Parts: sequence; C-alpha cells; structure tokens
Amino acid sequence: MSSFPADDPKLLADEPLVWDLLPAEQQPHWRDHKAYARTRRSLLRAAPLVHHSEVTELRTSLAAVASGKARLLHAGDCAESFSEQTPEHLAGKLSALDSLGDFLSARCGQDVVRVGRIAGQFAKPRSTPTEHHAGVELPSFRGHMVNSEEPSPEARRHDPRRMLLAYEAAARVFDHFRRLRQQRAAAGSHRASLGPWASHEALIVDYEGPLVRTCPDGAEYLASTHLPWIGERTRQLELAHVEMLATVQNPVACKIGPTARPEDVVGLCERLDPERSPGRLTLILRFGRAHVAQAMPEIVDAVRNAGHPVVWMTDPMHGNTILTSGGIKTRHLSAIAEEATEFLRILERRGLHAGGVHLETAATDVTECLGANIRDEKYLASRYQTLCDPRLNAEQAHELIETLFRP
Repeated sequence: MSSFPADDPKLLADEPLVWDLLPAEQQPHWRDHKAYARTRRSLLRAAPLVHHSEVTELRTSLAAVASGKARLLHAGDCAESFSEQTPEHLAGKLSALDSLGDFLSARCGQDVVRVGRIAGQFAKPRSTPTEHHAGVELPSFRGHMVNSEEPSPEARRHDPRRMLLAYEAAARVFDHFRRLRQQRAAAGSHRASLGPWASHEALIVDYEGPLVRTCPDGAEYLASTHLPWIGERTRQLELAHVEMLATVQNPVACKIGPTARPEDVVGLCERLDPERSPGRLTLILRFGRAHVAQAMPEIVDAVRNAGHPVVWMTDPMHGNTILTSGGIKTRHLSAIAEEATEFLRILERRGLHAGGVHLETAATDVTECLGANIRDEKYLASRYQTLCDPRLNAEQAHELIETLFRP
C-alpha cells in the first residue's frame, strides 16, 4: 500500500485535534523543530496501519477472554529498535510469541490470544528527563521514535522526523501480520483470530493523534495499532491520553500501579468503558510483589462492583525492577513469579478469570533477568542487549508460565 498518498487539503490544516488542547505528560520537546509541522501533515494523510475490521476482530477475541473462555498473552520487547525490523528479526519475534502462546495454551487448556509489543513500541516514558554518561549529563533516551540511545548531545535531541521512521517500520510489520493471518484463515485455522496482533503504549500524542481514522459507520479508531494502552504515568483522567483512547473504538488497555486508588480505577473504567462492553478494556496490573496483596483486592472489588467486564491481566515485571551491586538494571524471575502467583490467587478467591500475562520478552537468548538459566549476576553482562528495561529470555518465560499454570 502507499504510505503517503497525495496531499488532501482537508488534512493539511493546522487546526489542533481535541487531544492537542489537553495536557499530556512524558511528551518530546520538538514542536519548535523546523520539521515538526511537515511531519504532522505527513501522518495526517498517511494510510492507516491497521484496518478497522482487524480492530473489531480482536475486540471479539478479547470478549472471549473477558468471559473466561480464552487467555491473553501480551509479550515482546521493552523498546523496539529501528535496526531490528528485518524479515529475519520479525520472524524470530513472531515465532517466540507463538511458541510461548502455544505453551500457555497447553498449560491452561484454553485458546490463547497472542498480542505482541511490536510495530510501534518505539517510545518510552522515563522517570527523569536526563541521565549521566561518563560524567556528562544528557537528555534521557526515550525510544527510537524520539531520539537515539547513542550518548551524545546531538543523538539525544528530540527529532519529530523519527515518527515517520517509526511509521514506515510499523507498516512493514503489519503487512507481514496481515499475510500471516490470511494464510491461517485460508487454511481453515481458527488461529487467525488468535493473532498475531500488535500493541504498544500510545504515548506520543503527536504520533497517535494524527493516525486516528474514521470507520465506515462514522466511528473513529486508532489506526496505529490493534490494542493501544495507556501507561501508569499517563492514566490521569484529565490527560490527553485518556481522552484519545476514550474516543476510539479499538480494544484498549491501561496499566495500573500501586499508587492507584480504587476510585481512580473505577473512574478510568467509566471513561474508557462506559457501555461495559466485554473485550473493550483490559486492566494491566503492575504493583510489584511487595504491594500486590495489599493494593489489588480493593481495586478488583471496586471494578467488579461497578459492573465493568474487564480483562484482568498481570504485568509482574515493571514493579520488580532492581539494580545489582554493579549498577545493572535487572529483575529476579522469583519476584516476577511471586507477584503473578498472588494475582492469580486474588482473582481465584473471587471467582474471577485471570485473563492473562503481560511480559517483556526477547526473541533471542539474552541475559538481562536473573533466574532459570541465568544463575548469577556475573552472567548478565554477556548478552545484555535491551534498549531500556530487562527482558526475559525464552527459557525464563517458559519457566514462569510453567510455574503459574499447572494442567
């Protein structure tokens, strides 16, 4: 398909979109860049990356998860790299996603919807705006959509032209996704409805907003991905991210951390899922093993009492990140398993379905987390390749699923 069709005067106006007028946390500083307006216009007239029919199909599949008839696996890179968008890299990532999905399906005895953190996970929120390299303070790396990981002032400048690189990289991935699902459908396999599907954090408003498109029935959908999510740092009701995802028809997700109050989460559910539609909203709980037993029960009870049929999903990784004695960011598989086990236990006590797991995983044999085949901190440096947070390798991910779901 043509990524950038001929100019349409209706799409080239500089009038702001609704979410442009709202506050938005964790945004790049690039609106005074000479290429900003041109880049925005290119995205406004770009072809949709996903079709509205795909969004509808995934929402139907997630409704089965919400009703307890299937599970959801959400896995992939912490931050995608522009350099890993080759057919070989993509084949490896999809193979890893399917392998883990098949294993989860065998362990829990249900179909597993497979959603990859892929084709758009190019931007990351950061706790601090700067970081130090060799004694030099630089802007933090915020993902390849925003800047480069290279530790130099020039590389760390926020450049809006990178959004077009992200779009083109994603377009190649979605073309491959579409062919794969079509092949499965032609073969009569129900796996076509299970995926692969794509998901990323809808963080950069300047990228996501211009990619909202209109369905044949007049409704709007976000054409940058199948399943967009809102992060823990951008889930406040008054922010642009919530307004944008409340507007679109995609299935959407939201990460919930230990600072969230039950009333906050119910307010989010009301804004994102006012019709209480199964498959519309997934809540990704990421408390950390020290907080899950205390924080999760009241939130689950409040959401259930409010009548929202959400997909309950655990992200047992983000709340369990630590620094080793040598200053390397890592995660212990035992801590990850402990939080996820408590998540399952809390839902089981209430007779609720544990929809699935959200993991940061690598398609290669990385050494970024401790546990399973990475027994000691000294092994971390051998293949520590993540652009941001530590990921599980295949053996660690399979061991986690084996621990959580026993036939």
